[in-house]
Amino acid sequence: MKVAWYNRNGEAREVLHLDEWPDPQPAAGEVRVRLVTSGVNPSDVKSRRGRAPAWDHIVPHSDGAGVIDAVGAGVPEARLGERVWIWNGQWQRPFGTAAEYIVLPQAQAVPLPDGTDFEAGACFGIPALTALQALRIAGDVAGRDVLVTGAGNAVGHYVTQLAARKGARVIATAGHELRQSHAWAAGAHEVLDYKHGGVAEQVRALTKGQGVDVIIDMDLSGTAGLLARGALKAHGHLVCYGSNQPLQVPLDFRSLLWGSLSMSFFLVYDLLPRDREATIAELEALLRAGCLKHAIGARFPLAQIAAAHEAVENGKVVGNVVLTI
Repeated sequence: MKVAWYNRNGEAREVLHLDEWPDPQPAAGEVRVRLVTSGVNPSDVKSRRGRAPAWDHIVPHSDGAGVIDAVGAGVPEARLGERVWIWNGQWQRPFGTAAEYIVLPQAQAVPLPDGTDFEAGACFGIPALTALQALRIAGDVAGRDVLVTGAGNAVGHYVTQLAARKGARVIATAGHELRQSHAWAAGAHEVLDYKHGGVAEQVRALTKGQGVDVIIDMDLSGTAGLLARGALKAHGHLVCYGSNQPLQVPLDFRSLLWGSLSMSFFLVYDLLPRDREATIAELEALLRAGCLKHAIGARFPLAQIAAAHEAVENGKVVGNVVLTI
């Protein structure tokens, strides 16, 4: 099979290699998926750049979609030919979706509903499930003000759609004009340009000085300061799934305490089984109803994986970056 791999950290064009490997075979309880697409997420880029490889060879990417073409013992043969999408393809294992085939436990190959294409399927494991879990943690948002940071990014685009669909008033932040337009198209009611500052002040103005009920946040290192400036109302809830500066994030304890604020954090790779099942079930229902917009910002063939990683790194592509295999 054709495969892309790396074994050391560094720039994409320096460390990513293309090769031919033997086709993998599924063990008991596993399926083999002939991949059609592979999703490239920021976490894939960060791993390649700075997370010390735990294996001799790493095939990157956790998201993807394709067709089951072989099954191991204990897996129903009826699954042969099934269109599926992948979650956690390269989580705590070396072999991800940047290849013609992937072998993994059958539960990690989820049926792809009719009418949903393989490109969309490469956006589900990280972006869509992160958005769904964030809103599950946030609770009932109908009639409430929700601040979505990074609404022009992949996860934020799904969060904005879902929150608006659930009846929230969505106040979104986004950077350049294309990402702002992307947030508007997803259903945001207000879009703030965070690059020019004053986000907390604008939020307070839009909420009559109260702040929002919920913040769904992609970058705690950038959002922490908003709490001290009243962007989140008393007894409000911040739900966070990432931080650009993860090691030390200063928080104003007085604001947290006197505001009775609550904060929740989660890692989409490490969802509890009940949460994974619930988010997948909700996603399937949305897909069958045709209620989600999927934004493919750029497509690259497997042979151009380095360019795909660079597209994610430079931040100029609006929408998900997908490899076609």
